[in-house]
Amino acid sequence: MVGAAAVVLAVSVAGAQPAGSEPSPTHRASQQIIPNPVLDRAEGLLTAHHWQAAHDLIVPWLKSHPKAPDRDRGLFLLAEVYFQSGDRIRAFYHLDELLDNYPESRLFYPAMELQYEIADAYLRGYKNTFLGLAVLGAEDEAIEMLYRIQERSPGSPLAEKALRRTADYYFATSQFDLAADAYGAFVRSYPRSPDVPQVKLRQAFSSLAQFRGPNFDATPLIDARAQFKDVQARYPDLAAEANVGQWIDKIDADLARKAYQAGDYYRRTGYPTGAVYYYRYVIETYPNTREAALARRDLSRMPAWAIRQTPKPAANTDEATTRPAVSGPQGLK
Repeated sequence: MVGAAAVVLAVSVAGAQPAGSEPSPTHRASQQIIPNPVLDRAEGLLTAHHWQAAHDLIVPWLKSHPKAPDRDRGLFLLAEVYFQSGDRIRAFYHLDELLDNYPESRLFYPAMELQYEIADAYLRGYKNTFLGLAVLGAEDEAIEMLYRIQERSPGSPLAEKALRRTADYYFATSQFDLAADAYGAFVRSYPRSPDVPQVKLRQAFSSLAQFRGPNFDATPLIDARAQFKDVQARYPDLAAEANVGQWIDKIDADLARKAYQAGDYYRRTGYPTGAVYYYRYVIETYPNTREAALARRDLSRMPAWAIRQTPKPAANTDEATTRPAVSGPQGLK
C-alpha cells in the first residue's frame, strides 16, 4: 500500500494526473471486496483521477447506506477523493472515521498508512490551497496526525516510523529541545529498532545544539557528552564515521572554558576559595586545554590560606560544572 500510495502522493503534489498510471485505491489495500456497482464505479473514476465524479457517487451512497457492510470501503474511497482533490486534512479525518468505527476492517492499516503519507507530505512542504493558491502549510497539524497514529497503533512499525519522522522533523527545523525529547522517547519505546544507533547520535547532536555558550547552563553539554560517549562505546564504527571523538573534545573544551570562567568570577568577586576550587577542577579534569594553562597561572597567584582551606574538586562533572562549590566568603581575612 505504501508504494502505490506514494505514487498517488507524488502525482498529486506535482499537480499531474496521468490516467491509469497506478493501481486503484482499494487494490493497494489488498482487500477482498464485496461486489458493489456504485463503489466499483467510483473506484474506476478515482483510478482515472476523476475525483469530482467519484465524489458525486460516494457521498449519496454513504448517506443512504449507514449500516452497509462495506461502508468502510466507501469511507476509504471518499478519503481518496479528498486526497486527489488536494484537501488532505479532510481526507485524514474521513480515514479517522473509518479507523474509529471499523477497527476490524481490512482497510484499517492501509488507512493509517495513507494518514502517515498525508502527514509526511505536509512536513515536506505540501500546502493547502487558499483562493486557488497553494500557500497554507500545516506542519503543526501534521505532527498531531503522527501523534494520533502512534496513539492508535502503539508499538506497531507504523507508530515507530511516525515517532522517528516527528523527531527528524524537529531536528531539521532546529527545534532541538523537542528533537532530543522525541529521539529519547524513540530509544525507550523501540530499543531493538535498527534505527537506534542513528537516533542516539542525533539525540546527542540535539542536546549539543541547545548549549548557548559558557555564560549559560551547561546541562545540554553534559547530556551531549554522555550521549556521545554512549555512541562511542556501543557503536564504534558509527562514532568513527561521525567524528564523535572530535565532538567530545569540543565539548570538553567548552566545559573547561565554563569552569575556568566560574573560577575567574570567584577571583574577581573576592571569593578565593571558590576560585581555587574551579582552577583545580580545570587542571585535573581538562589538563591539556588552554584553560588548564590559565588555571595553573592563576592558581599560583592565589593566597596560601585559600589553597589550604579549599576542598578537592568534585569527581562528578555534572556537579562541578553546574553548581558553585562555595556559597560565601570562606576564609576571607
